[in-house]
Amino acid sequence: MIAVKITQISLSNMGFVVFLKEIEGRLTLPIFIGAAEAQAIAFVLEKVKPPRPLTHDLLKNLMDNLECRIKRVEVCDLKDNTFYARLILEWNGTEINLDSRPSDAIALALRFSAPVFVEDEIMESAGMALQEHEPAQPATAVPEKKLTPAEALKQKLDRAVADERYEDAAKFRDELKRLTNSN
Repeated sequence: MIAVKITQISLSNMGFVVFLKEIEGRLTLPIFIGAAEAQAIAFVLEKVKPPRPLTHDLLKNLMDNLECRIKRVEVCDLKDNTFYARLILEWNGTEINLDSRPSDAIALALRFSAPVFVEDEIMESAGMALQEHEPAQPATAVPEKKLTPAEALKQKLDRAVADERYEDAAKFRDELKRLTNSN
């Protein structure tokens, strides 16, 4: 398992995306989430206190009253382009694993200050190396040497991520994976 931190939420042409970045690494895992979950995560990240409890706040209050704690959250599977997560809870000295959508698990983890982890294989297969706050390269820059198909795809992937075109980036990532696995 790889420890991650929630770095940001972004709105793309496909909806909201939460970014989980390796604490001790260079990869970031983008996960598409719903608007309500994006709001629940953003409120904690931005330290916004709603006048009434949101659903995740209610769940935290309920768990606090039952003396149930979240030990950690694990993004544990990826099937048919859908991420799966689990909550690892502790209640009355017993550890309990609950199936969860990653977005809900992340929203709760933030409220409990619980660590978030991603399965190694998921980060390797779906994670991307995103450049943080570096100036974008001019789109007209043409490399002097002839690129291999993999290098060309990598450039397209990097450009799509820089332009926040995450749907395209995912397609380029998958195509690059297929190309490199077939060699």
